Formats: sequence, C-alpha cells, structure tokens
Amino acid sequence: MRALPEGWPKLLRLALLFGALLGLYALAVARHEERAQVREQAVDLTPGCADKLDRYGLAAGPDYISPYVLARGWRPDPRRGYSEEDVRTIQRGCNIIDDLQGQLAADPGRERWNSTRFVRGTHTSCDHCHQGIGDKQTAAGVPQTGSLSLGASWVMADMYDQFTGILLPFELRQMQCYINSSNGYKPNVADDLIRDVTAYSRFLAAALDLRFGNRYAEQGIDEVTASSTLKRGDDYVRGAALFKEKCARCHGPQGLGTVVDGKVVYPAVAGPNSFNHQSRNNFSFVSTILPGFICRNMPLGEEGTLSNQDCRDIGFYVSNLPRPAGDKEGPLAALWNQLMMRVMPPMIHAVETWRHADANRGSGT
Repeated sequence: MRALPEGWPKLLRLALLFGALLGLYALAVARHEERAQVREQAVDLTPGCADKLDRYGLAAGPDYISPYVLARGWRPDPRRGYSEEDVRTIQRGCNIIDDLQGQLAADPGRERWNSTRFVRGTHTSCDHCHQGIGDKQTAAGVPQTGSLSLGASWVMADMYDQFTGILLPFELRQMQCYINSSNGYKPNVADDLIRDVTAYSRFLAAALDLRFGNRYAEQGIDEVTASSTLKRGDDYVRGAALFKEKCARCHGPQGLGTVVDGKVVYPAVAGPNSFNHQSRNNFSFVSTILPGFICRNMPLGEEGTLSNQDCRDIGFYVSNLPRPAGDKEGPLAALWNQLMMRVMPPMIHAVETWRHADANRGSGT
C-alpha cells in the first residue's frame, strides 16, 4: 500500500473538520427553518388560555379595545391592534405559562417544543407560582394581591433585584425562573420562549390597563418576616404537622406532588421534580417569599386562612425537605442532594408505615 504524499494527512484532517462544521451549519439551518414553520402554524390553546384570551378579546385587527376596561364603565380606549403573528406569539406565551410541560396539549411537540427543552423535572409549570395563568383574580374580577401577576410585572419591566443587587430586565428574570424555580436549563435571552412569554405579559398589561412604571399590589409577594410572627422564630415540628393537615392532601404526604394519568394535578414541593435550593421559593435567611406566597395563595380555595406564624412554620418545614441542588452549589452538593432525594422519601414512608402499624396494634384495631 502506497503512503500518502507529504502534507496530505493534514489536508485530510482539515477536510474532515470542514465537513463536520458544514454538517453542523446545515443542521442549524434546518432547525431554524423548522422553528419558523412552527411559528406560522395555528396555536392549539389550552382550555384555560382559550377562556382567558377570549375574555380579553384577543384578535387580529387594526385596533384593540380591552373588554376589561369597558366592563368597568370606562370609555373605550382604542389602541393599536395585533397582527396575526402577534396573536400567535401571545397565544404561545399563554400556553407556556399555563402548561410549560405540554401535558394539556394534544400535540406538545408542536408549538411548545421550544419550552420543553428547558425543563428538567416533570412537575413544574409557570402557573404554579404565577397563578391564574399569570393573572389571578377574585370571583368579582379584581386582581388578587400577591399573586405574582405577569401583567403587573411587565409594567415594572426593569426591576431592582434585592438578591443580586443589579437591575434585572424582564427577560433575565424569566431566565432565572427556568434555572431555579423550574430546576431546568437556561434559555437564550433572544429565544422564542422568552419572546412569547414577554409578549403575553405585555398583552395582559394592556388588557388590564396597567400603566408602565407603576407598582400594583398583585405584582409581587409581601414577604412574611420573623418579626411579624408571634414566636419570632420558625417551628419545624409545628410546620410538619400543619403541612400534613393543610397541604398534604394536594402535594402528597412527602411533598412529592400529585400526578394522575401522566398529568400533574398538584406540583411537587420536594424531591427531584421541585424547585431547587437556588430558587427564591426556597425559604432561607435571604428569602422569605415562600411564607408570603403560602399566606396569599394557599390552601387553594381557602386563601387567607393561615396566620403569619403558620406560613413561616410550613415554609420552614418545606424548605428543609430534600430537593435539587442549586446551579451555584457545585457537584458534591448536587450529588448529596440527589442521594437524599432518592433515599429519604422511601425511608420516611417506611418509618411512618411502621409507626402507624404499631399504633394500631397498641389500640387493638
């Protein structure tokens, strides 16, 4: 066999490298065209989004008049309308908030293929925190205080962040949600996912007649500090008892969530499908958002029935359950938390089963 002339091996390697780069470029172009085709297709709305967007009168046209504003007896306020592409973008944003995992969609790989790429657990949806599909209202149609309204958040588009000490644009705040609250992966700031949710949030602000730069009671959570409680501290044992009484019927006895026929009915607040340690939902010395969220939004249908002390104790208990490590905790912490999430739930279940059986023997039942 004749050897290749001098210099040919180097040319061969360069040709292979060029071919690989050309293949990757062709793949990227194909994916880009696929994405463009998806964005041209009609959007299959979740039932919740179909109802909400219909009530807010979303339709393509030269003008937009909010039914929300008219219902309150105000004069019509015509605004520049939405194009067909605008409408599809807003619809996709609503779907992502209502059903991030695509579990309610007939074809989750169709218009939501770009959102599921950033999901790691199987229980998380934006609507679990931003309730009411980002716009929770009372039965009388009044926006609910402390419901993390996306419309009210949009009009505060660039907000000072007390944890990082920097001014966070609306898009970067969304990216934090995917990394920590969803325990997933960070999308690009220009990704369709970010643009769709931003468009939906902006539409909500317009539909609800929220004014840019103003603060609204439904925008954030009024955190519950230790000084606002009777005990000036948090009680893990009391929190565990309250969790079993008030929360376990939805979130499960160990907080692992409730799934029926493959669809999440109630989200996990512990274990591999829950938010991670870096999430603001995690109750810690720098974040007391979780007790505030519990007081304002839980238990479902009984909001406002828990005291500040109840919310602090439940939040303290929940945040000490096993959950994924945050993105800044390092590989050893991640490995330890993965081990705990696998070992602790069956161990606790075995102990509780044994205690229950022992109590039955003691009572003679």
